[in-house]
Amino acid sequence: MLSFTCDYTQGAHPKILERLLETNMEKLPGYGNDHYCESAKEKIKKACGCPDAEVWFLTGGTQTNATVIDSVLQKYEGVISAQTGHINAHESGAVEFTGHKVLTLPGHEGRIRAEELETFLKTFWADGSHEHMVFPGMVYLSHPTEYGTLYTKAELEAISAICRNYEIPLYLDGARLGYGLMSYDTDVTLPMIAHLCDIFYIGGTKVGALCGEAVVFTKKNAPRHFLTLIKQHGALLAKGRLTGIQFDTLFTDDLYFQISRHAIEMAELLKKGFAERGYSFFLNSPTNQQFIILENGKLEDLQKKVAFEIWEPFDKEHTVVRFATSWGTTKEEIEELFSFL
Repeated sequence: MLSFTCDYTQGAHPKILERLLETNMEKLPGYGNDHYCESAKEKIKKACGCPDAEVWFLTGGTQTNATVIDSVLQKYEGVISAQTGHINAHESGAVEFTGHKVLTLPGHEGRIRAEELETFLKTFWADGSHEHMVFPGMVYLSHPTEYGTLYTKAELEAISAICRNYEIPLYLDGARLGYGLMSYDTDVTLPMIAHLCDIFYIGGTKVGALCGEAVVFTKKNAPRHFLTLIKQHGALLAKGRLTGIQFDTLFTDDLYFQISRHAIEMAELLKKGFAERGYSFFLNSPTNQQFIILENGKLEDLQKKVAFEIWEPFDKEHTVVRFATSWGTTKEEIEELFSFL
């Protein structure tokens, strides 16, 4: 059966598997203290244009979000997120499990707005009883968002300026960062993100790796003993070489960016094909996630041949569904999909 359910349904890019096999019998120190991890960190810092950055490897996206947010926030602080943000909607309360509340703002196609963020912060500090409330201690964004949308440079600059004004860190979830950076419709670059954000992570799991995410602290602002905190949260691999080798491969010869661009090319092909066949879109996504409105009868018929994700009801007769392309999607798969429409 064809599958467009997500961007991590396949294993890993062949070049990563080749490197893992080539290095398999090497005896290396554990917990990220090997030369592959060091090499990967240097390549990531260079790609970010941030030579003083601190880079750490964690096992997965949920562990990364929970670990970073819990480690940076004070006990009395919460994290601001769009209501549709991944930490609020799809991480099983992992942040709340650490004792921190997710403070939600309206999501506008997945994005928060600078003016609403500023109003939220002004209102909190103007409240005479704010000492009895959860303090806003961090702003969380995802780029791309849950709806495949992107922040513009101007939007990130505005949000970053507000965070600096209120002296709270800006944290960007980059689970699908490669697909955002290589979109045809973006003016945001990796060095720009490193400049505007205090913390962000580069997603590997959804962008060609078997597993793993690379967290980047851009202002020499990593919490003390962060390695210990990663381990406390169950996000540290004893065989740290696994993430190091994967990211070292992804950031050699621009592989991360090349395979991300391929996913975008496939998404544009998918988008064009649905449009030519008269289908409507829930929103305009410039990334690898495409949200199509399907008539319910057509949906049930198509599900017999193709796997995709049910997103939300549109009306009584139609449903919004998501098709996701990835680094491994082929033109042949998309052509086969179109033969079923």
